Amino acid sequence: MALYNSNRGGIIQIIIGVIFVILIGQLISLQLVSNKYKLAADNNAIFRKIIYPDRGIIYDRKKRALLENTISYDLVVIPNEAKGVDTNTLCEILKIDKEEYKKRMIEVIIKNSRVKAGTFEPFLTPELYAQLTENLYRFPGFSLSERSIRNYPYNTAAHVLGYVAEVDVNFLQKHEEEGYEMGDYAGMTGLEKQYEPILMGQRGVKRFLRDNKGKIQGSYEKGEYDTVAIAGKNLFTSMDVEVQQLAEKLLQNKVGSAVAINPKTGGVIAMASSPGYNPNLLTGSQRRKTIGRLLLDTARPIYNRAIKGQYPPGSTFKPLGAIIALDEGLITPSYGYNCFGYYGACGDPRKCEHHNAGHAGNLQLALANSCNSYFLQVFRMAIDNPKYKNAKTGYLKWKEYMNSFGFGRKLGVDLPSENKANIPDTARYNKDFGNPRYWNSCYMLTLGIGQDRMTATPLQLANSMAFIANEGYYYTPHFVDSIEDESEADAAMLEKFRTKQKVTNIPSSIFKVIKEGMHDVTVYGTAAFIKVPGHEYCAKTGTAQNPHGKNHSLFVCFAPKDNPKIAVAVIVENAGYGATWAGPIATLMMEKYLNDTLTPESTLKAETLSKVDLMPQAIKDWYVRNNKSAYLTPLEYNNDELSDVWDMEMLASDAIPARIPKDTIKKDTNSKPALPTLPAAPQKINKDSALLPNKKKIIKNKVVLKKQPTIKKKTKNNNVNQL
Repeated sequence: MALYNSNRGGIIQIIIGVIFVILIGQLISLQLVSNKYKLAADNNAIFRKIIYPDRGIIYDRKKRALLENTISYDLVVIPNEAKGVDTNTLCEILKIDKEEYKKRMIEVIIKNSRVKAGTFEPFLTPELYAQLTENLYRFPGFSLSERSIRNYPYNTAAHVLGYVAEVDVNFLQKHEEEGYEMGDYAGMTGLEKQYEPILMGQRGVKRFLRDNKGKIQGSYEKGEYDTVAIAGKNLFTSMDVEVQQLAEKLLQNKVGSAVAINPKTGGVIAMASSPGYNPNLLTGSQRRKTIGRLLLDTARPIYNRAIKGQYPPGSTFKPLGAIIALDEGLITPSYGYNCFGYYGACGDPRKCEHHNAGHAGNLQLALANSCNSYFLQVFRMAIDNPKYKNAKTGYLKWKEYMNSFGFGRKLGVDLPSENKANIPDTARYNKDFGNPRYWNSCYMLTLGIGQDRMTATPLQLANSMAFIANEGYYYTPHFVDSIEDESEADAAMLEKFRTKQKVTNIPSSIFKVIKEGMHDVTVYGTAAFIKVPGHEYCAKTGTAQNPHGKNHSLFVCFAPKDNPKIAVAVIVENAGYGATWAGPIATLMMEKYLNDTLTPESTLKAETLSKVDLMPQAIKDWYVRNNKSAYLTPLEYNNDELSDVWDMEMLASDAIPARIPKDTIKKDTNSKPALPTLPAAPQKINKDSALLPNKKKIIKNKVVLKKQPTIKKKTKNNNVNQL
């Protein structure tokens, strides 16, 4: 027993000894080696100043900076240290009263607590900065913080570039693992949001020692614990700022969109959405006022219609319908159809704009003359193809083609909130018309001419032209071609944009036939009067029916014919014939890109076109009823809510027909009217030229967004497109 007690006592002594050694080691480490807790203990005597890095710059294809960084200063405050402040002088300098002073101080405490610095007055003017610097000793706890803000030298591409704003509580909750703090700025939309991790850079911190009165005495520990701010990486895009400015200029006083793509790379050359806004209006102190106006504007200028607008493609779809029929062996290039101005095979006649004999004698003629009857028949042949036994299976095969062409799904462009538009599923027709055995191609007939429930975004239409230009493949549309000092992670991010999307096994011979037909459109067809100086090009006009007003004007094209370098899609809402309005916009964009200039005749044409006012009357009436000045006051919001507004899906009011009644289209016995020419320019210009970057753009273009209509059951669609 004595031996047992002796051993137990020895074990206890060993345990106590080990614990004692551990405690001594920890004390030595804390006192002599580690400064970790020393820094925390000295925190009250240390002023921590955040050094915000410069965000990365975004360049166009010619290395022109689409946006830049400029220096701005904020007045920040640590509430716990704001004692003995000369509030009278401070309020006089800032032009606020004491109630506003108290309100702001409370807001800082709520956002950042009493012991952390928060912004009291952001974006100081040079005059304010000078006054505050001179009197800062009167305001204990206050200091001036430097940061860079965005500046847009070309006043263009607001929807593409996006905007930057201070993070709020909702943003921090969603990105709590990413190291953001109150006072940080982040990209909220566009490329700024999509490439935020690359553009943002890394914050730096400087620590200063303070005396017992809070005055800075110098650098803490000779800067040993300071960290250097690391600037964000630059992005190099495929955009051409001059083509972008031209597109925006041509869309002035109109509602619509234009997209240009380089078929060889998938790089987006230009993406314009109208109405738009000057991106400089969302920087600095004017941002709040501008946001309020944009959100309340009935024209929805904040929407990027190029990736969010959904439109019936109309006759611009016809080349794709022909590709399907050729690939399925349903027709040959020599296949013709007797059209006498209407299509009557499904009972009620569907109008065609052409009556002359032989205008659809073969595929090339049908494309050049945009014969509705020809492509309605070709569509029916695809759906009722005996190889697929029934209409449902035939339709699913047709839908498979459309999805592979990039319709009815997101293409994956490097912008947030892309819309996939719509290629209807059989479930929709089953719901409307019952079991598939009760419906056939006549129930969805106008899909063959790009109507019915089919919709597409302008980006999808431009990509379809790249697909045809490349004879069977495309690259995922994108803006960013490369990243500065590209890492392996950066390269992996961009890999999908550098990979060829070979979506079908359709032989190139089929695409050559389609190209010839689209070339004929520009030689003797519906766009014969529109030329691109020095280049042969391929195109297709479109006039999409709109049950709520005038038809939409559409135009898709690519050039040069034999070595395509640019593919373009343009949509002008409520504007009529595709060749009249959308066509000239698209061809001027191609001329500018291919020739790097415009001829004097084209320059005059561009000036004339930019002054034409095609705004829907409903929008003009809204502006008469609502004085704009009433909407210039700041609107309370948080950035997360605003981002949601930007991300909302936009459906054009005419994207889906209001109803689908039985066909009651009246026969048109009149001959085809001559294509109208551009009207004379009005005397006054409502907007400054987008090609003059030093001038501010006044936002006056607006659009009405209507509720999505419903669709009745067991009826046929009478939507018909022209040209």
